Amino acid sequence: MASGEEGKGETVMVTGASGFIGSTLVRRFLDRGYNVHAGVLNPDDRAETDHLLALAAGAGEARLRIFRCDLFDGAALLDAARGCSGVFHLASPCIVDAVSDPQRQLIVPAVEGTLNVLRAAMDAGGVRRVVVTSSNSAIIPSPEWPAGEVRDERFWTDIDYCEKNGLWYSVSKTLAEKAAWKFAEEKGLDVVVVNPGTVMGPIIPPTINSSMSVLLRLLQGCTEEYMDIFMGAVHVEDVALAHILVFENPSASGRHLCIQSISHWSDFAAKVAELYPNYKVPKFPKDTQPGLARAEVGSKKLIALGLQISPLEKIIRDAVESLRTRGYIS
Repeated sequence: MASGEEGKGETVMVTGASGFIGSTLVRRFLDRGYNVHAGVLNPDDRAETDHLLALAAGAGEARLRIFRCDLFDGAALLDAARGCSGVFHLASPCIVDAVSDPQRQLIVPAVEGTLNVLRAAMDAGGVRRVVVTSSNSAIIPSPEWPAGEVRDERFWTDIDYCEKNGLWYSVSKTLAEKAAWKFAEEKGLDVVVVNPGTVMGPIIPPTINSSMSVLLRLLQGCTEEYMDIFMGAVHVEDVALAHILVFENPSASGRHLCIQSISHWSDFAAKVAELYPNYKVPKFPKDTQPGLARAEVGSKKLIALGLQISPLEKIIRDAVESLRTRGYIS
């Protein structure tokens, strides 16, 4: 996908704009000629805004406006959505470690936040499509699905299994996505969904996100296998482009798994160890994700729309180099 005239003059709203995927998406939009309403939690916090303003400096600062987007503040969301032809909802709490209060920390912000953004998109009047960022965590774990059958967009995470096993992030993403589909159907809102895997690559924000910290831990020797939540890695640039593709392509519909390949954590770790033998990457058993059938192509729908998926080596190298440049590893 070349940059240029595609979005000339169109305005889009991005929630979670200061985050890892969000800031990459903002940069891509600016490159393509869009104006961006960047939604952040606190516009007075320079850690949330400085890197976004730096992106806009090269593109003409008037093309980026920063908005306060508290997901529980409908009026603020509506203010940010006004004048936009597209709304991209990325903001959602991401905690892969144990949580003490899953409802407060994850589920309510994910579900209610999504519904509030969709309401704002409806009420704004000019929005033609909403792109919701879900996750492969809304597809796996799904232990009831037939062993040996490759997972795709038809699969849904088993909420009961997740609740029993404390996989609250997966619960939050699944419930939020289901709520988005229900709202879209009831209100006639045009919604499409992107379901990324474990997103890695160059870091634009000043702080490290959950998925990149997973790689950092691996390089430091962590033996966690992410048994029920890993489905494969994907480059952050590919995730940003996937969002733009499903917005710009009127034929795009439904869910879009966005993943380099469907693979096990052991496959990923082995590739990291091969590329970076000097780090203490542990060896894992071959099958770290029980029942997950591997597939070389994980993003068939997105590839059909024109997305070129970065190879695993590029994902790893770009991510490790970013960690090194930022001083997280030496």
